[in-house]
Amino acid sequence: MLSDLRLLAISLLAIVPATACASWQLISDEPGRRIEIDKASIKKVANGKTEAHGRIVLDKPIVDPRTSSSYRIVEAVNHYDCATRSYSTLQRRYFKDEGELLREEDVKVQIEMPVRSGMLDDKLLREVCRPRPGNEAVLAARKTAEKVSEAAGELRKANEALVRQEVKRANLQTRAAERTEREEASPPARKPTPSVAARRPPVQVAARQGAHQPAHAPAGSSDADDLLAAYAHAQIPWSYEGEGRPENWGKLRPDYALCASGKRQSPIDIRDGFGVDLEPIRFTYRRSQFRVIDNGHTVQVDVGGSNIDLLGKTYDLVQFHFHRPSEERVNGQSFDMVVHLVHQAEDGDLAVVAVLLEQGAENPLIQSVWNNLPLEKNEYVQPPEQALDLATLLPEDRSYFTYMGSLTTPPCSEDVLWLVLKKPQQLSPEQLKIFSRLYPYNARPVQPRHSRMIKESR
Repeated sequence: MLSDLRLLAISLLAIVPATACASWQLISDEPGRRIEIDKASIKKVANGKTEAHGRIVLDKPIVDPRTSSSYRIVEAVNHYDCATRSYSTLQRRYFKDEGELLREEDVKVQIEMPVRSGMLDDKLLREVCRPRPGNEAVLAARKTAEKVSEAAGELRKANEALVRQEVKRANLQTRAAERTEREEASPPARKPTPSVAARRPPVQVAARQGAHQPAHAPAGSSDADDLLAAYAHAQIPWSYEGEGRPENWGKLRPDYALCASGKRQSPIDIRDGFGVDLEPIRFTYRRSQFRVIDNGHTVQVDVGGSNIDLLGKTYDLVQFHFHRPSEERVNGQSFDMVVHLVHQAEDGDLAVVAVLLEQGAENPLIQSVWNNLPLEKNEYVQPPEQALDLATLLPEDRSYFTYMGSLTTPPCSEDVLWLVLKKPQQLSPEQLKIFSRLYPYNARPVQPRHSRMIKESR
């Protein structure tokens, strides 16, 4: 019952305050519980996502381990991405009964969770992403058009300001040249003074160049420069090279600021750890159907049905992905690649298991992933009759390093529990070469340790 509730609580929608105008619609009615969605809450939000509120209503209350009281209703709020069939949970609330709030919590780290076909979350996705009747689509299109028009207007003003400055500077230069010619010419042989109109074509050329090259704008046009620079900067996607490279991540978007200011960033060079008797990680990895996507930063594999248990908490395996070379180092040593297995607990906490990879024998599981690489980026391949034996990805020796860190990609959210297995696994040179052709380098550089504690199995 608890494991089912955990799965539903994650796949459901996280929480917002119950309101009198909520319009709860039944999605699933099963023995012991029902799943509902608030149709009135469905709305478009930023980045092309859709927000929706939903809840699980239990027939019998269960004990909340945090408060020792009981709750019967779990409400949640999710942001759905209808295009990629994924969602992230923002908030949850637990109710003793209708309208009796027990506690609420914001999910510390929002991570994109895949929606699996035929499951409960698939029913929710279909309802959330169903085209809404009436004028909502028209209003949404109008708002989008207004935003585009506003942005275009700001750019036009900036360009016009630059053009005015260039014209002003060119006219001043023209008048200065005319004065110089008059002063240097003798009265008997005075040359005709060039007119401003005769010099107008160069001015127009300068203006055109200034409109497209703000770096050459004259003094006094700093506001226009700043506006254009900010606009251009906002369009730079994060990456591993160029303007979007890791050292610039914190400046690309406000929600990426932690990439530059955080004190518990990952990866790190793992060294000088405390050798102690660490609790073994209890892996419950099962065969799982899967889907593969090349998301433009790495190859990612979405899976389900597996989890780990550590320190009294269960974390469900959501996805795993690859980096070349390994992002983490061990006593200064880097490895050929690393696979990061991303897990999420019911309360939203993240635990990432890192399996280091070095060249050697062919890895059957990795070969299954490579066999199903999509032909286009951001397109899923989901083989209908294949499954991955996820346990084969793990070494027999599962001793590990552990420390608190962050996601290694924007937004670089912290409070991530890192579990780096000490024993590397192997992949063949051919398998390494395949990934290298897609991503020659997709690893964030190591970050300052800032006196964090590192423990290791002794």
